[in-house]
Amino acid sequence: MNLIGHTELRFTEEQAMLLHVAQEFCRNKSPAESVRALLESDVGYDVSVWQEMTELGWSGIALPESCGGAGLGVGALVPVVESTGRTLLASPLISTALAGQLLLRAVGPDKAEPWLSRIVGGAVATVAWLESNDWGDSNIKVTLDATGQLDGQKRFVSDANAADFIVVPARRNSEMVLAVVSADMFPESALTLNTLVDLTRRSANFNCSGIRLTPENILAGDAVEGALADTRLLGALLVAAEAAGSAGACLDTVVEYLNTRKQFGKLIGAYQALKHPCVDILMELDSARSFVYHAATVVMDEVLNEAAEAACRMAKVQANDVLSYAGDRAVQFHGGMGFTWDCDAQLYIRRAQWSQQQFGDPLHHRKRLAALLLD
Repeated sequence: MNLIGHTELRFTEEQAMLLHVAQEFCRNKSPAESVRALLESDVGYDVSVWQEMTELGWSGIALPESCGGAGLGVGALVPVVESTGRTLLASPLISTALAGQLLLRAVGPDKAEPWLSRIVGGAVATVAWLESNDWGDSNIKVTLDATGQLDGQKRFVSDANAADFIVVPARRNSEMVLAVVSADMFPESALTLNTLVDLTRRSANFNCSGIRLTPENILAGDAVEGALADTRLLGALLVAAEAAGSAGACLDTVVEYLNTRKQFGKLIGAYQALKHPCVDILMELDSARSFVYHAATVVMDEVLNEAAEAACRMAKVQANDVLSYAGDRAVQFHGGMGFTWDCDAQLYIRRAQWSQQQFGDPLHHRKRLAALLLD
């Protein structure tokens, strides 16, 4: 397949409808004052808003109809996630959706049905990916012994503090398995909360040593390892979609300020030194959205091919780059106020720093894109 010339892009009627509904919902449920009210809360999101999101069917958009989902695929989730990013709406949607995708792709809808049905019903789920701070390190050291007991620790597990269950990739001898650990299986002391740069996020280190699982909570099969790789790529895509949404909101914040702030009796938006970076952000944002929706077009429920892998990686690189640039310019253009707690610009630069590191930063993906496109 010629990946360099692969530019397929579709925006379906279902995606358009979801985008319209999600934009309206997020505007109403996540105004700036609501975002700030949750920054220092324990759980990090509004539980009642999450319940409304599940009632709208968002947690099951990409899950099969056999377990209560909509069966629309991951591509249909992208406009929803983009909308949540635009209003900085805090929720465990990405964590939960990825846990569902991992279970579905690893063992199929029949074996995963008990867990997928819980997700559709509103349960919060997450995947314990990392054992170090490096997304390039895929070496899994957490083990599961013959008696079903886990040993090891996972780091920076997103939304672990609110999760009804955590999916833990582990090794049983030489076999890769998924250990599904319900919240009632581990003590509170198993979680150590992290302090994150993005205060709209929550994560924790998870010490799973000593947790014993029943056979029903251990999922194994030949597809597990491939499902882990594919779901990490889907994670990069969803974070990219969210970052693109946040970059759009950041640009709106900058333009509004430039059109209201006066200096020397003149609106500062009239100065070319401030206009041109705004145009650069807009152009790069359009590119990011194109990459994101190209990836949403080519990812399927089946095993991801090279075209899908390249698309997810390109979307992550472009969306991260534009959000980082937009967040930096937003702070700089607001002057000294931009560095303060009261200025919304700092929310976007914090989101940029967090998004950049999730599922690999731009350098991580560029290195792998080089092998895909040039070798």
